[in-house]
Amino acid sequence: MIKSIKLYGDQAILINFEQKIDPAINAAVIALKNAIEAATISGITFMIPAYCSLTIGYNPAVIEYEILVKVIKQIAANALDTNDSNPNQQKVRQLKIPVCYELPYALDLKELSETKNLPTEEIISIHTSQTYKVYMLGFMPGFVFMGKIVSKLECNRKVTPRLRVPASSVGIAGFQTGIYPTASPGGWQILGRTPLKIFNPQKENPFLFQAGDEVTFYSITTDEFIKIEKEDNQ
Repeated sequence: MIKSIKLYGDQAILINFEQKIDPAINAAVIALKNAIEAATISGITFMIPAYCSLTIGYNPAVIEYEILVKVIKQIAANALDTNDSNPNQQKVRQLKIPVCYELPYALDLKELSETKNLPTEEIISIHTSQTYKVYMLGFMPGFVFMGKIVSKLECNRKVTPRLRVPASSVGIAGFQTGIYPTASPGGWQILGRTPLKIFNPQKENPFLFQAGDEVTFYSITTDEFIKIEKEDNQ
């Protein structure tokens, strides 16, 4: 399933799988990451799983590129076994995330309703009716990319991005749905906001999500939002 392994700068390698967005390919990326972590290879400094690739940072003073590639190929031979008993197959976490789809959190819901010719209630119903796979974290620390949304909700990014999207805003763009971990510029269509902290640098594990998670959203009122947010900040 691995298509190529190559240098990525002077202290990283890029492992490319088949270049398409597919749950099975992403699962293989995560399985390989898990297996490499379990092997505790000296010299590896970080690993970043994406839709169909895995970036691995390493210290050349500790492990040479050629040796690292050889070790990874050996690990991959076992890690990419799709047998259910394979310990590298990730145990999937199921996360239920509350979202308030009311103003002032639903910045683009009304506009999207008009563009799609769908009642806001139907958009909310569609968005909360399915389970999304977390394919990757990226763009900024903790930004979570999930998919796929149903075709009725697929939409373009905003023509003029916002200079500031509030933290924990839930948006859609293309076939993806995602959550802004911190306040930042951004062009996704914002449907609502979760009261949960997506990124908390004060915690040992600062990210609420990890690649491979399965996520469902459920709708809450403004009063419920305020209550959950207060509890989450304690």
